[in-house]
Amino acid sequence: MEFQEVIESIRAEEASVQKLFGGDGKGYRGIKRSPEYLGKLAEAANFVNEVYSGQRRGWQLKEALGTSDFSNLFGDILDRALLGSYMETEQVYRNFARIGSVPDFRTVKRFALNGSESVLAIVPQQAEYPESSVTDAAYSYTVQKYGRRIGFSWEAMVNDDLDALKSIPQRFARAARRSESKFVTGLYCDTSGPHASLYTVGNANKVTSNPVLSISALQTAYKILAAMRDVDGEPIVVDAVELVVPPALQITAQNILNANQLWLDTNASAGTAQQNLVTANWMSQKVRLSVDPYIPVVASSANGDTSWFLFASPSVGRPALEIGFLRGHESPEIFVKAPNTQSAGAATDALNGDFDTDSIMYKVRHVFGGTRMDPKMTVGSNGSGS
Repeated sequence: MEFQEVIESIRAEEASVQKLFGGDGKGYRGIKRSPEYLGKLAEAANFVNEVYSGQRRGWQLKEALGTSDFSNLFGDILDRALLGSYMETEQVYRNFARIGSVPDFRTVKRFALNGSESVLAIVPQQAEYPESSVTDAAYSYTVQKYGRRIGFSWEAMVNDDLDALKSIPQRFARAARRSESKFVTGLYCDTSGPHASLYTVGNANKVTSNPVLSISALQTAYKILAAMRDVDGEPIVVDAVELVVPPALQITAQNILNANQLWLDTNASAGTAQQNLVTANWMSQKVRLSVDPYIPVVASSANGDTSWFLFASPSVGRPALEIGFLRGHESPEIFVKAPNTQSAGAATDALNGDFDTDSIMYKVRHVFGGTRMDPKMTVGSNGSGS
């Protein structure tokens, strides 16, 4: 995220807070912000932008960071830049996994009720209504804390190496997104392809003979998904389907989904001549493509480039996967370590950094977790053809 965008977002928030509250208002990340603070923050962001763009000299930023007010403002600016870069990064898994929210680090449970949804029975005159029952299926998971630290050396600041400092929010944002993506991939993939605990014979969600991705294989997978039944034997209606593939299958998948027509060979009956059936590509309207670059990373032993999956839309009542974020901390946060070095006889300087290493330390924290849920909402093939 460019710093000009950070400045514009601060200005917009400043105007909003002033309009709504006329004074103190609830601003960035739930912290009380006054219009006066936001005005200072916008000025500081503009100052930083001018330093990074070469309109100001690097030593001016060093002098400004030596003051406590600007040091605090600068930390807020970095956090906003982190959030902006985080939001700009593509989130493929949101196309096929449900996004949840959890209140704390304790185990959160998700319950799904089964039963009593079958077709109603006829009730004869003066007869009792037939009784049915429901059972529940429970899923649980906990969120965990992820993060890392990075030190911006005192020498780098002396050398005016501002590119290293400027890249910190973007690096942390990419790391957070990659962490989420790999985590979700690990819910439906293991080292050999489709996850062994999700795609099983008992769940009836493995595409027969693990075919390579093709028109006929995709039709078979769609048929399996559409044939799923609930505990009452009723059909599970699937309105939208996500085809998830590794990068190696992206072109194959696009060729299938973007074709204008499908040519099929068929025999009307035994002994008749072979005929060609031409039809509009119905899959382009029913199936959307998602390319998950972490499939070959997680499936590192086998089938990383050949595995493919179909997922029902996560908007259904019980999706195949869920990833949950800690409430109030749905996006990564960046922190700056307070300096613990003070020159003898002088005030604390933010640029002195850590007493042992002279480093100015930055930390990113991100909290999330997730679980596998209903196996009836997905089918998969490892693409091995066996």
